[in-house]
Amino acid sequence: MAAVVPLLAVAFLAATAHAADPFAFFDWDVTYMTASPLGVPQQVIAINKQFPGPVMNVTTNYNVVVNVLNSLDEPLLITWDGIQHRKNCWQDGVLGTTCPIPPGWNWTYNFQVKDQIGSFFYFPSLGMQRAAGGFGGITVNNRAVISVPFDTPDGDITLFIGDWYKKNHTHLRNMLDDGKELGMPDGVLMNGKGPYRYNDSLVPDGIEYETIKVEPGKTYRFRVHNVGVSTSLNFRIQNHNLALVETEGSYTMKQNFTNLDIHVGQSYSFLVTMDQNASSDYYIVASPRFVNESLWTRVTGVAILQYSNSKGKASGPLPDPPNDEYDKTFSMNQARSIRMNVSTGAARPNPQGSFHYGSINVSQVYKLRNEPPVIINGKKRTTLSGISYSPPDTPLRLADLYDKKGVYTLDFPTMPIDGPPVIRTSVINSTYKNFLEIVFQNNDTTVQTYHIDGYAFWVVGMDYGEWSENSRGTYNKWDGVSRCTTQVFPGAWTAVMLSLDSPGFWNVRTENLDTWYLGQETYIRVVDPDGGYNVTEMVAPDNMLYCGLLKDKQKAQKPHGSSRSSASAAKLNNYLLLVLVSLVALVLGH
Repeated sequence: MAAVVPLLAVAFLAATAHAADPFAFFDWDVTYMTASPLGVPQQVIAINKQFPGPVMNVTTNYNVVVNVLNSLDEPLLITWDGIQHRKNCWQDGVLGTTCPIPPGWNWTYNFQVKDQIGSFFYFPSLGMQRAAGGFGGITVNNRAVISVPFDTPDGDITLFIGDWYKKNHTHLRNMLDDGKELGMPDGVLMNGKGPYRYNDSLVPDGIEYETIKVEPGKTYRFRVHNVGVSTSLNFRIQNHNLALVETEGSYTMKQNFTNLDIHVGQSYSFLVTMDQNASSDYYIVASPRFVNESLWTRVTGVAILQYSNSKGKASGPLPDPPNDEYDKTFSMNQARSIRMNVSTGAARPNPQGSFHYGSINVSQVYKLRNEPPVIINGKKRTTLSGISYSPPDTPLRLADLYDKKGVYTLDFPTMPIDGPPVIRTSVINSTYKNFLEIVFQNNDTTVQTYHIDGYAFWVVGMDYGEWSENSRGTYNKWDGVSRCTTQVFPGAWTAVMLSLDSPGFWNVRTENLDTWYLGQETYIRVVDPDGGYNVTEMVAPDNMLYCGLLKDKQKAQKPHGSSRSSASAAKLNNYLLLVLVSLVALVLGH
């Protein structure tokens, strides 16, 4: 009977809350499994024995409850790239806000996709784990009462592209710890599978490849995510136009591309119409950019688009990539051409352009400069503005909550510092409702992509050279695309603006896993001096994990990973009670 009472309570609360915002429940077991995406057996990270993980299909304002069982042999956090967790950084799944889930333990995430639509993805945020998998899609659909600026597609397809190594993530991590480069990837995967054998000398026999089956004459929405380690990829579908309509939660002006560069951590959705004669199957290609193509030829992802009336297998050469192997001007011009559709609504009916970001006075300006890796205290590190971030044992937000001093400093410089680089837990200090301008300056030799948790920002400008105040004369102050991850080309800058309307600690990082692991990140501390905790920010969850200076507050949890016995009645009761507490908090919040 112990399990029945929570079930009845959960059913009752879910029913009473349904009139407001619905709930979506997910129960995940994160494990290792063996896969051979490039023909060689290797250890990957799976969710419920799926690699990649399942797609979360929800709708604007849904309350999302995800119970995560960590059956790995190391700590785990899941972060939700692009989900804003409004006023609720506790659920963000990064070390600055949350203690990791120990091996064999479970923890329940509980958040709302408040006022959001679009294409996003989740992934494990610790120690290069994304290089082994653990990622999956997040599709946030419009509510039925909100119109969409294009006809309803006949189908919805999620596609994960990304560079891939045959070495497991712990090996890659050890290489970085030893000061080594990761080197050229072994391939590019599509939905966790290797390339179609388009060339017998480049692709070995027996590799499983992805096939996407379609009907002639129909239009499909492709949601494409670059979940790789560090490689920018050019995406294209043979003989088909890609009509770009959305990027990371923002509807764009619809425009056709024959190919588009998708950088690490970025997400786009396209409408693709099946308007060809199906004389054969068609190639879907993701090939690396800004590399020596003669050396990187084998590092190409190839899937198959198959019409139901196809007359044969795909053959012949792949569709050509852009012809500027090293010239990044083409790619930058592509990025500049992507504009927000200011006349349509998104999660709400009011037009996306109704927030006039270009006319708001900027409260703070930060220039974050990336340099090539450096040696600090005998170790290879990466930096932002001369500072290599060192994650403390105690999450920043927990340290604030319990008034633990000395965990971090609020001295991140507004401009890059002179002098030798340092390792420090330095944080950007800001205030609720400030309006920030952040300039990412990339003085390294490779493309870096930068992401800010908790927010969408407007990409207002990018150009080559060193940013100066005069650069503001080139800013787009009307229809710059709103997104959460932007590319910064080598020897160039990208400027973004964002409104700090969500208190908490929010991670600013490169999405390139190697440079992120080596220290290229910081946090923005957003404090509301008038409202504060439990007024403009949600309270800490009852199931909070404790670590670092607060480890003595943590109650023991008997390890119950899937390698042990995860089906016990005790685990079920604990999970149901956790859900019950979460539901009560959310219902009372309405």
